[in-house]
Amino acid sequence: MIRLPRSLCLVACLSAWSGAASADTVVRRFSSGIEQDSVGIIDASQDTEIAGPQALTAGENGELFLLDQVNNRILRFDPKNSGVDPRILVLPQDVEPTDLVVRKNEILVWDGSVRALQASGADDTSTRGLEEVSTRAGEDDFALSAFAQMGSSRPADPTELLDPNTRAVARNKERSRARQYIASRGAGSVVVDVIPDKKEASTRIEVRRQGETETLARLQLAVRDRLGAVEFLEIDDRGRMFVLAENVPAFAAGAAAFVARYSPAGALEGIYELPLNNQTPLSRRFVTVSGDGDVYFLRTQRSEVDVIAVGFRALKNPKVITVGTPTPPASPGFTFGGQGPVAAVRPLTRQQVIDNAFAFEGQQWLVTPTAYGRDPDTTCTGFNRIRRPGYLHGKLGQQVRGVPYCWGCHGSLVQIGAKLSRGVLAVNVCTRNEPRSDVTGVDCSAFVSAAWGLATHFTTAAIPAITTPVSNVWDLRPGDALNKPHSHVMLFLRFTPDRKAEVMEASPGACNGRVCRNVYPIASLLARGYAPSRFRALAEDAPQVAQARVTTPEQSNAKKKPQRR
Repeated sequence: MIRLPRSLCLVACLSAWSGAASADTVVRRFSSGIEQDSVGIIDASQDTEIAGPQALTAGENGELFLLDQVNNRILRFDPKNSGVDPRILVLPQDVEPTDLVVRKNEILVWDGSVRALQASGADDTSTRGLEEVSTRAGEDDFALSAFAQMGSSRPADPTELLDPNTRAVARNKERSRARQYIASRGAGSVVVDVIPDKKEASTRIEVRRQGETETLARLQLAVRDRLGAVEFLEIDDRGRMFVLAENVPAFAAGAAAFVARYSPAGALEGIYELPLNNQTPLSRRFVTVSGDGDVYFLRTQRSEVDVIAVGFRALKNPKVITVGTPTPPASPGFTFGGQGPVAAVRPLTRQQVIDNAFAFEGQQWLVTPTAYGRDPDTTCTGFNRIRRPGYLHGKLGQQVRGVPYCWGCHGSLVQIGAKLSRGVLAVNVCTRNEPRSDVTGVDCSAFVSAAWGLATHFTTAAIPAITTPVSNVWDLRPGDALNKPHSHVMLFLRFTPDRKAEVMEASPGACNGRVCRNVYPIASLLARGYAPSRFRALAEDAPQVAQARVTTPEQSNAKKKPQRR
């Protein structure tokens, strides 16, 4: 039985530290491919991020499970024995997961809801199939809480963002008390209450066993700037506690995430600083803690994927902790005054922007044979590519929800709806091929352009020309954007009660090939290079009804040949 003190204080004021940090270590490296020791990686293109494994989670006996969704499988391996090939668990064809959690013998995945899977065949074979089993996992507080740690949860009711009486954008509410349910290895099922203070820089964490009123531990967690996500991750086999926390400075540069570790007696032992950077694409479950207390991080690159054992920094009687290195601002990828596209800008209110976004997300349309296309669909070239995303598989003749993702496509909702009703071929996720003219939908920047009421399509590289940086990230308001030039852009909706960012986006991976709502830890977005941005023509901010000529670097360097988008 774990005996923890009733009070415990961690002050992570993030301005000084003591103790040396051990180095991060790559414990497993996967190359790109379909072999047993490889993973599926689709390289980035204009306005798309690298697509690779989305989730890393720890199972029993120190094994790790990697969601290789491009190859439609899960890899199971021992991070401390690189000489043994991973075992393959093949996902069912109708499951398109973006997140993965393993609890004892349960393999749970998220594809909009919790689905429980079970392996078939002998356990000593290198490849086994997975089949869905009937459980109550979708109603289990512990399963739902485990997925919600990294943002995998059902979107909130739109009325939480929109006043149902006035249709006005609701004001941000203060962070409220949050309850988390953790199926820990060292203490069984525990219930954790995260109780914030009014300044948003500190929080109290109370831990108790399920069904008991006596408190195992009271933790105080504070940061110098402002807390983002605070997630109680694990109590390991030795009784040590692990808490994921984010420090989010007002000016975004230096946003960082770390895992704090406590002894069974409640003393702070040190932290693991997570190696987030702007060269690493987004992944859903990027950190996990094993039963023996090792912290692992998932890092995807263009040609390989690393599983990293994160180095531990021991702390001795700390009063303050330093994490994060300020990142210099990127140079703007645009200029004014050239011969770029002309954007007719009409004044919009934030309410109109949000209404436009929800219209794209809620669009219902019938999948006709011409919209569905040929089957099997193999029109993309390159590694393991198909044109049609998972949300349309098997939906011929059925109603589906959401405007489809289409790389290089753009248009208003009326134009796209008319094309879908005529049966124009829907969706094109071939981001490594030339854009096609016989398909319809929107890519990420086309969606944001349409939500903002633009008459033309501004790519992620051109968006800085029509926006103003939001210097204080916590000043983001509904209808603003998080933009990473040449990569991806999301429309900001709100900060959730637990201080994550709820966004609307068009994505081939995170949205399974359509426009959808998602939730992300804010520090993971900022550290990966997403810049808070505000459209200049929002009517209630600074009305600018005009025509703006914008020249992107591609246009400046490509006068000899026409721009392809």
